[in-house]
Amino acid sequence: MSSQTEFPGVAAITGAGSGMGAAVARAFAAAGCPAIALIDINQKGLEATNASIASSSPSAKVSIHNCNVADASSVSATFAAILSEHGRLDYAVNCAGVPTNHKPSTECSIEDFDRINGVNYRGLWLCSRAELGIMKAQPPPSPSLFPANLSTRTQQRGAIVNISSGAALASPPSSSAYCGSKAAIMGLTRSDAVDYARYGIRVNCVLPGVIDTPMTYDTPENRRMLETAIVPLVPLGRLGVAEEIADVAVFLCGRRASYVQGANWMVDGGFTCQ
Repeated sequence: MSSQTEFPGVAAITGAGSGMGAAVARAFAAAGCPAIALIDINQKGLEATNASIASSSPSAKVSIHNCNVADASSVSATFAAILSEHGRLDYAVNCAGVPTNHKPSTECSIEDFDRINGVNYRGLWLCSRAELGIMKAQPPPSPSLFPANLSTRTQQRGAIVNISSGAALASPPSSSAYCGSKAAIMGLTRSDAVDYARYGIRVNCVLPGVIDTPMTYDTPENRRMLETAIVPLVPLGRLGVAEEIADVAVFLCGRRASYVQGANWMVDGGFTCQ
């Protein structure tokens, strides 16, 4: 592994085939992370993210893993493969998710409820559970790998960032299953932060607002609704972009955030201030 970088270890990103996950992967590469594991069910998306990193950060060692995060055996096999290939896991950002079905509770089928929660909450829990297990079993990286200004910070075995949503706090209409799945991530983050702090593992959460990604604009109707009804309520007056979420997630994984634990970071242009 390369030396004298803020991120000298191995990063894994779920949902890395598009949107925020792809942006997080690119941000880790740009920050000098030497080894990155890309995880997604979308093989073409994985290959596109891999190609983007190969073009901009050719020294990064990238592995791609086709994984259904809602399937426990798929998750177990994926993280076993990551550990076998890279030897450890230092940073994990869990971005994989599915959008709302635009249904209130009485119109939401049990199948839709289970599908949304199966990916957004259960899937994230399966991945974070695997990540925590790897991190707990490994020693912290050597302080000599970090720049001098960060080498004396408290050592950590790993850092996890879970991507929730501003919908966990400011619920849009007709999204009960989705909002519940994203609120659950906040509770999981706080619980894991308490349980694994003693092992030198930090766990935090990012709550994006309305971000310009394929999942946000899953239908033309939803795009029109967001641009006409939501964007005017954002104090900064615009949508966010995936790179703005990625920058916060990568920061939270690094030693500059060494005293941040169990936090829920809103990145929403001020939407929830009102």
